[in-house]
Amino acid sequence: MQSPPVDPLRFAERVPAWLVPQGVDSDVVVSCRVRLARNVAGQPFVTKLSDERAAELANELKPHLMRLELDGEMLWTSIAEAPVLWRLLLRERHLVSRDLAPSSDERPAQPGRAVAFSRSERISVMVNEEDHLRLQVLASGFQLEEAWERAKELDSALERAVPYAFADPYGYLTCCPTNVGTGLRASVMLHLPALAMAPSEIEKVFTAASRTGLAVRGLYGEGSRAIGDFYQISNQVTLGRSEEDLIAELRELVPAILAFERGVRSELHKTHRRAVEDRVRRSHGLLRTSRAMPTDGALAHLSNLRLGQVLGIFSDTPLDTLARLRVQIQKAHLQTLTQREVDAELLDPAERDRLRAEFLRKHFA
Repeated sequence: MQSPPVDPLRFAERVPAWLVPQGVDSDVVVSCRVRLARNVAGQPFVTKLSDERAAELANELKPHLMRLELDGEMLWTSIAEAPVLWRLLLRERHLVSRDLAPSSDERPAQPGRAVAFSRSERISVMVNEEDHLRLQVLASGFQLEEAWERAKELDSALERAVPYAFADPYGYLTCCPTNVGTGLRASVMLHLPALAMAPSEIEKVFTAASRTGLAVRGLYGEGSRAIGDFYQISNQVTLGRSEEDLIAELRELVPAILAFERGVRSELHKTHRRAVEDRVRRSHGLLRTSRAMPTDGALAHLSNLRLGQVLGIFSDTPLDTLARLRVQIQKAHLQTLTQREVDAELLDPAERDRLRAEFLRKHFA
């Protein structure tokens, strides 16, 4: 079994650079992500790769990825050889997907699956997920253009070393037809607690997004649900559109959603201040006293505190601390921080709920 490239405990203790709420519009926008799907010319798609060839391809790509110096030192993890907890830590940090890094209760990790990521965690490249390469750049707040510029720089640097599968008039060739063309998926992570309190209002966001060809997904993207009032808005179509057009669509829609969320927040603050304050204080009290706390419940309570913070009715815990706690209460981070073992088996859910409550009590007390 391969050891993680960094100390897992120190990794779990710190917050990735892109999650620190210091970017533009960070009261609503948590982060932006730009992902590019690429395949190596002359190689079968991942679904047709043998285990042996997948492992060989990963070894061929590794030196090129490790030489990238766009965001400091790059770190490498072979998923098939990594401990289960380390895989989950990477998933909870949005550095890898569920498809690339399944946990022990899912299908086993296939040979040749790997990830290279920068120490700051702003850049990551998944190897042999759905495509040979999935390039990802993350940025704090509503810095979509910055993420796109970094992604272009990463893409160009890698293309100078690795020939991409490309064909006119289609563009970049990908395993899934929905990614053919630019291979680009851009997304913005939003915290929408006020709109979530009014189902009819947040439904308007979903409708507006679908009309412009965008999708609304949960905390971990495609196939996940919204928890803690966090939603991802992303493009769905890549063929026949330029990268600039796809970025522009997001750039135009997101400010409207921000204004909508802020407007509902303002109205709540004016007309329902006591109810909102009671909701925030109740969440604070439960985080301080509960003896068992499931992940969804903890995320919902932390969401209420985040709303209270931006409305100025709760100042006990700053936004960067709430952002750190949102990551650290998830199962792999929680187990790493409390048990301090990365090679251990996953804890029973009931034991995790107990440890999560204890972890939160210690912080909020």
